[in-house]
Amino acid sequence: MFNRHAGPQIMGILNVTPDSFSDGGKFTGVAAALRRAESMLEEGVDIIDVGGESTRPGSDPVPADEQLRRVLPVIKALTQAYPRLLLSIDTTLSAVADACLNAGAAMINDISAGLDDADMLPLVATSQAPIILMHMQGTPKTMQDNPCYDDVVAEVAIALQQRIDAALAAGIRPENIAIDPGIGFGKRKQDNIELLAHLNRFVGFGFPVLLGTSRKRFMGSLCNVSEPAELVTATAVTTALGVMAGVSMFRVHDIKANRQAADVAWAIKQAR
Repeated sequence: MFNRHAGPQIMGILNVTPDSFSDGGKFTGVAAALRRAESMLEEGVDIIDVGGESTRPGSDPVPADEQLRRVLPVIKALTQAYPRLLLSIDTTLSAVADACLNAGAAMINDISAGLDDADMLPLVATSQAPIILMHMQGTPKTMQDNPCYDDVVAEVAIALQQRIDAALAAGIRPENIAIDPGIGFGKRKQDNIELLAHLNRFVGFGFPVLLGTSRKRFMGSLCNVSEPAELVTATAVTTALGVMAGVSMFRVHDIKANRQAADVAWAIKQAR
């Protein structure tokens, strides 16, 4: 169950993939994943989001059996090593989500918001696991080919409302729904900036909001930086902005910097 009134939560990214845009191939073995998780815990992570499929622009889908080969051993090992750690499975496939929930994951992060797999929302309703519904225009393979909006904030809001309605109609409890405007997923640079400038619009839905800007390319173009790993400060700025707007969760690579940004912004927000 999500709690949008608690302090900001930091969701650490643990990609057990060979080809993710920023950290592909770094944590593909169980031992490496455990070391990374230990480091994230020391730096103040609240949730670890485990993914076995890269969703970088231009990426191809990964079948369920290959995703499970990558993620299941990691989720089982993390559950055994850290029984109280909240784990999320980053997948659009119900078979992957189901197996990972049974192995110890507590929630699902679905970038397709249940559109890729008709069995996903019914699975969530039955399992009573929380789900994050994200907006994306197109698919990871095509999303950056030529994204186009007349009013990106309004259009993303309408699309997310439709997915919320679908989740509720499937029997998912309102307290088990969070939303994500999908920064960088089928968006141009200005679209991402507009969404960040109007995060309060999504907070106003009444569901917890997750923000995922970590190391994303549009910030590099703003900062004249080409290496994603050099965008730690830029990401932390968006985290502080998000906290002030009422965002609940932040999906990031760099835990320490974003933990500090979130905690300072939260203290200021509470003082207001």
